[in-house]
Amino acid sequence: MGTDYKALKNGGFMRQRQKDKFSFRLKVVGGNITSDQARAMAEAADRYAAGRLHLTSRQGVEIPFVDLKDTEECRAFLAGRGVDASVCGPRVRTVTACQGDEICPSACIDSSGLAREISERYFGRGLPHKFKFGVTGCVNNCLKAEENDLGVKGGMFVELDAGACTGCGICVHACRDGALALAGEDGPAVIDRSKCNNCGRCVHACPADAWSGRPGYRLFFGGTFGNRIGLGRDLMPLLADTADLFAAADRAVDFFAEHAKPGERFRAAIDRTGWEALRKRVNGVGS
Repeated sequence: MGTDYKALKNGGFMRQRQKDKFSFRLKVVGGNITSDQARAMAEAADRYAAGRLHLTSRQGVEIPFVDLKDTEECRAFLAGRGVDASVCGPRVRTVTACQGDEICPSACIDSSGLAREISERYFGRGLPHKFKFGVTGCVNNCLKAEENDLGVKGGMFVELDAGACTGCGICVHACRDGALALAGEDGPAVIDRSKCNNCGRCVHACPADAWSGRPGYRLFFGGTFGNRIGLGRDLMPLLADTADLFAAADRAVDFFAEHAKPGERFRAAIDRTGWEALRKRVNGVGS
């Protein structure tokens, strides 16, 4: 009986140009691995391959030069140490993310935690083509939300306690979109909501804690960065909670499953079906 290369690929083993050699793609959610997992990956690379690890462009780890005869033993070795295989082919891929507000002073949301939730909900789901999620914590956009089939960008709903504002003007200088000004020489600060991009810089910059912010989530749909390049589009207002985020994500993934042809990327399916149809769907209009 011949080798089932499709099954190997679905389980994370990608054929190399060398005969019977495979690069084993491992599951890394949001770019986070523990030190124990890192040691296990290194040991597996020494035992079953060429002692090398490759960091992929989407925060994954691959072990190249695994021999065909060692694929299952390598998989079992890593699984026993808390390292799972990733997936390839037409399904939801590993979720990428920045470090988020646990670590980064600019972040507005818990990117890593949200990436884990997204992974638990969607990872490995079969679809007409591959589907990629990415989570970035703020408008600095380190994870390039618009390049994903569904990208999440953190923001903030900001409010000012005018009584606590000292009129120092630091928030005005911190704002890069000209949304803030001082009401007179001594303040307080005032905001032009039409110019605010919900970046949260006023909250981070204020020395008097007069500005407060609640996490918000901006979604981008249909991004792709490969053979065809297209930026994802913002079809919804800033969302206030993850329940709304997941409701929209469910609708988007279902839309893809229902409307895409086999082998057609999400962006191509939207272009063919119509962006207005997707906008209505993700916003719960007529669904």
